[in-house]
Amino acid sequence: MRIANYNNRATLVVGEPDAERGIDIAGVSRFGPSLTDVYGNWPDVAAWASTLDLTAAQSFPIDRAQLGAPSPTPRQVFAVGLNYDEHAAESGFESPTHLPPIFTKYVSSFSGPDTTVIIPDGGKVDWEVELVAVIGREATDLDVAQAWDHIAGLTVGQDLSERVSQLRGPAPQFGLGKSFPGFSPQGPWLVTPDEVADRDDLELGCSLDGEQMQKGRTRDLIFGVAELVSTLSHNVTLYPGDVIFTGTPAGIGAGRTPQRFVAPGQRLDSWITGIGELHQSFASAQ
Repeated sequence: MRIANYNNRATLVVGEPDAERGIDIAGVSRFGPSLTDVYGNWPDVAAWASTLDLTAAQSFPIDRAQLGAPSPTPRQVFAVGLNYDEHAAESGFESPTHLPPIFTKYVSSFSGPDTTVIIPDGGKVDWEVELVAVIGREATDLDVAQAWDHIAGLTVGQDLSERVSQLRGPAPQFGLGKSFPGFSPQGPWLVTPDEVADRDDLELGCSLDGEQMQKGRTRDLIFGVAELVSTLSHNVTLYPGDVIFTGTPAGIGAGRTPQRFVAPGQRLDSWITGIGELHQSFASAQ
């Protein structure tokens, strides 16, 4: 199952790649129209969708410009740092062994998959493609074996990062440096784990003006999706709709010699096989 945030309405996505169509969930069920309602009733929504006669449901062509973040108003947003060995090394750190760094990205930075991002004055904006997981059932003290049952689905995310404000002392400001407007594009839709060939081994990457910057596989996550959800649930209660950025593979601009950052007029394309693509263009603040 694929669910989109289409013009702020929960929408079931059907059809082949590049010919996707939408079915308004509230128009054919008792669920919705908000994504918050869908995630709050996730077990029932999943059961309903499994019996829906798609041939009888009225659908419409999807305009990607109308797509927003698949979970636009989560109660909590978690972001994970240093969760690939090669990325930890390029960042100048040892790989975490107990718990990776956890920070937040603020909801005001959320956007859909196709956007223009403004580069802050004097900023150095970096790319970090990530697999994003959305929680479907309230979770506390989960075992790893239980974790996937509490995940509604997966989507593509970019943890765009303005390195000057992020790393300015006396202490780093990860949450603020990664939460300028448009710095958390996600989408194009939520894909349930059963829809992908291997939920624990997805290829992801991004390119800048057609030049590949990152390419990796989620099997190389130090802490996999299920382990992250389990670990977080022993510290906090996870709620339906909560968003987890699971970490980025190697290839960020700050880890290169010389360092590279996006410039006005450039385009960043990000993708995860089996889920979809993001497309960001960049402009100056002036």
